[in-house]
Amino acid sequence: MPHTTRASASSGPAQDGANEQATLQITGMTCAACASRIERGLRKLEGVADVNVNFALEKAAVTFNPSVTGLPQLEQTIAKLGYGSVRPPEPGATEAPDQNAELAGHKRHLWISALLSAPLLWAMVSHFSWTSWVWLPEWLMNPWIQLILATPVQLYIGWGFYSGAYKALRNGSANMDVLIVLGTSAAYVYSLFLTLQWALRPDETGGHVHMPQLYFETSAVLITLVLLGKLFETMAKGRTSAAIRSLMSLQAKTAMVVRGGQELAIPAEEVIPGDIVLIRPGEKIPVDGVVLEGGSTVDESMLTGESLPVDKQVGDSVVGATLNKHGVLRIRADKVGRDTALAHIIRVVEEAQGSKAPIQRVADRISGIFVPVVIGLAAATFLLWYLLAKPGDFPAALEKAIAVLVIACPCALGLATPTSVMAGSGRAAELGILFKGGEHLESAHRLETIVLDKTGTVTAGAPQLTDVQVASGWSDAELLRLLGGAERGSEHPLAEAIVAGVRSRGIEPPLAETFAALPGFGVSAAVEGRAVLAGTRRLMAERGVNVAAALPELERLEAAGRTAMLVAVDGVYAGLVAVADTVKPTSSAAVARLRALGLQVVLLTGDNERTARAIAAQVGIDRVVAEVLPEGKAAEIKRLQAEGQRVAMVGDGINDAPALAAADIGMAIGTGADVAMEAADVTLMRGDLNAIADAIVMSRRTMRNIRENLIWALGYNTLGIPIAALGLLEPWVAGAAMALSSVSVVLNALRLQRVKL
Repeated sequence: MPHTTRASASSGPAQDGANEQATLQITGMTCAACASRIERGLRKLEGVADVNVNFALEKAAVTFNPSVTGLPQLEQTIAKLGYGSVRPPEPGATEAPDQNAELAGHKRHLWISALLSAPLLWAMVSHFSWTSWVWLPEWLMNPWIQLILATPVQLYIGWGFYSGAYKALRNGSANMDVLIVLGTSAAYVYSLFLTLQWALRPDETGGHVHMPQLYFETSAVLITLVLLGKLFETMAKGRTSAAIRSLMSLQAKTAMVVRGGQELAIPAEEVIPGDIVLIRPGEKIPVDGVVLEGGSTVDESMLTGESLPVDKQVGDSVVGATLNKHGVLRIRADKVGRDTALAHIIRVVEEAQGSKAPIQRVADRISGIFVPVVIGLAAATFLLWYLLAKPGDFPAALEKAIAVLVIACPCALGLATPTSVMAGSGRAAELGILFKGGEHLESAHRLETIVLDKTGTVTAGAPQLTDVQVASGWSDAELLRLLGGAERGSEHPLAEAIVAGVRSRGIEPPLAETFAALPGFGVSAAVEGRAVLAGTRRLMAERGVNVAAALPELERLEAAGRTAMLVAVDGVYAGLVAVADTVKPTSSAAVARLRALGLQVVLLTGDNERTARAIAAQVGIDRVVAEVLPEGKAAEIKRLQAEGQRVAMVGDGINDAPALAAADIGMAIGTGADVAMEAADVTLMRGDLNAIADAIVMSRRTMRNIRENLIWALGYNTLGIPIAALGLLEPWVAGAAMALSSVSVVLNALRLQRVKL
């Protein structure tokens, strides 16, 4: 049974929340025209909202309403179109059994075909004047021997082409198989006719007339070369999926859980949320969870790309598939199986590799009409040679038409874009950059402006409580106790810093009876029966709190680059606190790198103007937009877009989600809030801002690679067809060129896997 997910939880489009997305592995596709045919067939089904068939990955992602249509209908439709659908490989399998079987089948058929075709090619080559020195046994020239060698290749090895051509024609379309079948069958049948004619027309002595000019080698060698190209193509396409297999191999296979006071070694997939898991030094952490006991350093390079281990203490979160280095950890399993961060990464990469970049639609449209056009060109070539160039010379006209049929196969065109998207998104994932779809991988190269949130993006997001000033009648301890209780309900880094600072002073904040986050302003809470308000001067003004006495100190702290918050209790000013956040060590270099790429960098923050400009000056950002509410951030993004800018927003918090969604490309720091990552188009698993530049460079490299592939594929066909029509290519040479073109496109795409940044 295929894997299905709720569309609302996937990146696939959906008409409503009831839609589901099914991913099916498709068998039997031979070119991009096959993928287009399956898409058209599935879209005709009632209840199907969207279909995306990826020829390179051999997968179909179908979004449908299960109350209208179901998986059986999808599979039946695919079967009627002449293709198979099977369950995709389960996570954890390093290579699908079907892929191994496909490779083995290709190799077996290729060996048989090559062994039978080699003598025919030998016989053909010996006819050239420049190869007269080549020895050839006379019996190999016998038409019956050549027929015996060519027939298994044509009818047994080539049966798959006949089957594919029949299925395509039955559904009113044409694909690569049709071209191969037309070309090889014409050569084989014509040679068979000449063989029978030779056998049935003895000369005066009772023997046979002179040996006819046969084309058995054309049909056999063509099939062999196509098989060789398919083998290389399959192997190369397997390499483009190496990133997925590499990620899958990171998963821990077993886990040591504590149940009923006993330590039990169980398969990692059997761990359930709430289990206590014991991780010893050198072991992989099998699930996402929280440290309950112990301390250690953990290698998170698989997740973030950063080589330095991270210290983990009680209360810290750990991620599955990361490596425990030194100490013993006892953790509580929170997310297991498909809910872990690694599983999420794998899904995002799979969806990105399986999605189509907008530029691919052009190639798909061309591929859809290419085969019928080629058949028409081949027929025209035959007629021109038979009627004009060499009147009445059937063999010469047939040879030229076969060469046109073979060299014009659009395989390279169909592979040009998806192989580059697969390789580019896979390499990006290895660098800690997760593109949620091919369209985002493409559009990132056109970005002109990068908008950065401040806290947790430009700065480390680990601020510390530095200053406390209280109003008359208050003590530091009293103010901090109430403020800490109010801030306990917030996940904002500044709130966490305040709570940590309160506790570091030996004060345990009480739980608030009520709590309300006021994005862009602060918080409001009831703590021990008292109304606590903490936040900006704008918040105080709106609530009618007089803070005039605090303004001189407030401005001094802000000018020093600190974030100050005013506190009111029961509607009366009670004091202020300030926190300081350090700029990430790499932020300044990353901003310089972005500017070197020709990008404008903007700092957009809800913090006050003085603090924002102080931070911006440290990292080299000239344009600052401060004191902006979450909805105002989205408006600022739209204002930049109205100026004609293509804008990326980079953030990590809940208050960044609207702006991330409004931007042309939303980039979320992977260490931030889940809401931000859901709203983003790209997740940067590293907190380092250099990942932004890496993402843009990968997008630019991928698009350049796609253009190279498309230019090669289109140029190859544009030049190859007239050369073949003019009679300058033997059919077998055309076949070799066709196979080489497809392999060249895939190998060029694989260069993206070696990109160094």
